[in-house]
Amino acid sequence: MSETTHTATRAHTSLVTGATSGIGAAIVATLSAAGYKVFATGRNADTLARLEALPGVTAIQADVRDTDGLCARLGDVQIDSVINNAGQLTTTGPFVGTDPAQIDTMIDINLKAPIRLTHRLLPAMIERRAGHLVFVGSIAGHAPFPGSCVYGASKSGIGVFCDALRCELLGSGVRVTELVPGRVETSLYRDTHGPDGAKRALYDGYRSVQPHDVAGLVRTVLELPDYVDISRMEIMPTDQAAGGGSMVKFAAG
Repeated sequence: MSETTHTATRAHTSLVTGATSGIGAAIVATLSAAGYKVFATGRNADTLARLEALPGVTAIQADVRDTDGLCARLGDVQIDSVINNAGQLTTTGPFVGTDPAQIDTMIDINLKAPIRLTHRLLPAMIERRAGHLVFVGSIAGHAPFPGSCVYGASKSGIGVFCDALRCELLGSGVRVTELVPGRVETSLYRDTHGPDGAKRALYDGYRSVQPHDVAGLVRTVLELPDYVDISRMEIMPTDQAAGGGSMVKFAAG
């Protein structure tokens, strides 16, 4: 991978949502190390303080659902790429028993928030004829995962949004990329399994994709020539079935 650091004119500026854990924090660290200017947004003040100690990182404590507040904090900053990473899985289990408040939370954070943020930041990209919109989706948005109906619907909506938006933006110079991870070892399941329960159920004995693996791919797609767009990329553990939920434990030898 190129060691380009975007310093020939000014630093490439990225906005990363959901930056205070897992994939988001790894993306911030990776882009910072590559010389990017990064605006990292999230709700955890302690993690944001640690991220802001990294070179080129500006932390913004904000709820991604507050589009107006977040954009007001950004002011007139030129955003070259947006990494729409914030996501939440508030429940796993039969849809019929899902609390309506949990439904609203997943739809608002996983689907509405990135669409609204795109709506605010896209016009400036079109005017400059340059920009990159990256959305962290999920394999649950492209295959049925019983127990994750609403989460899957929110991520499926992101996939369709990306496809349609990419068509609308043909000739504009603005790129759209959907990253579709399989099982990544993050704290996404903390609300449904608890931190220790998730580790035992989902990660112990399995070889899961790590957040830094996804972060490296984000840097890769951003640094491709501006005439190349990775429209969709599935990022699956070797031991997980492509396009599905089946996963086996790794047995050496």
